[in-house]
Amino acid sequence: MRTIVFDVDDTLYDQIRPFKKAVHTCFNRNFSEDELNQLYISSRKFSDELFHQSATGEVSIEDLQVYRITEAAKIFDISLDREEALYFQKVYLHEQKNITLFDEMQQLMEQLKHHTQFAVLTNGEQAHQMMKIKQLQLNNWIPEEHLFISGALGMAKPSEQVFSYLEKQLSLDKANTIYIGDSFDHDIIGAKQAGWKAIWMNHRKRQAPSCDVSPDFEVNHPKELLSLFKNQDL
Repeated sequence: MRTIVFDVDDTLYDQIRPFKKAVHTCFNRNFSEDELNQLYISSRKFSDELFHQSATGEVSIEDLQVYRITEAAKIFDISLDREEALYFQKVYLHEQKNITLFDEMQQLMEQLKHHTQFAVLTNGEQAHQMMKIKQLQLNNWIPEEHLFISGALGMAKPSEQVFSYLEKQLSLDKANTIYIGDSFDHDIIGAKQAGWKAIWMNHRKRQAPSCDVSPDFEVNHPKELLSLFKNQDL
């Protein structure tokens, strides 16, 4: 049976929406749409810098949260102290409790559910990621035993170990397993190194790094996934 494994953040839902609302609440400045996008992408980059140190306990989750927004703000010559950064995180977390699936992702799972096994593989802290998973109502398509969160597993993307773990747990056939994610470094490189097919959900239109890894397909909008699965033999 074909298996589709999803990333969560900025793949199944639009992560920039709660981020923008937190920015509007916490920053005493009017950002253009391009600036908001730059601030968001920068915060993700700084978050990725410390993710593995956070996962191993070298850096606390709180320190990572402070670091990513304070460093991103510096690009706009904005200085945030720790208290201000933590308040931003508090507002951001509150807004994340209102996230919703991309309409096209819901349509995709509805269309494929009778002949596809679904799973989730996401990096992050267990309780925080489960909150998002519940808010997105993924239980309508994905059973709990198919939810894999790095904070609970003790291993994270892009490590080949975590992809191998899923293969064993779900009895996956590499040739019929597709990973869909927005992070080239974590999702695409990880999946391709494991021998899976990979679809890069590049709706932020990031530049791919210079490396010998390429996704099988790249989409710039969730609706392109619907056409892709309709027109390609996946």
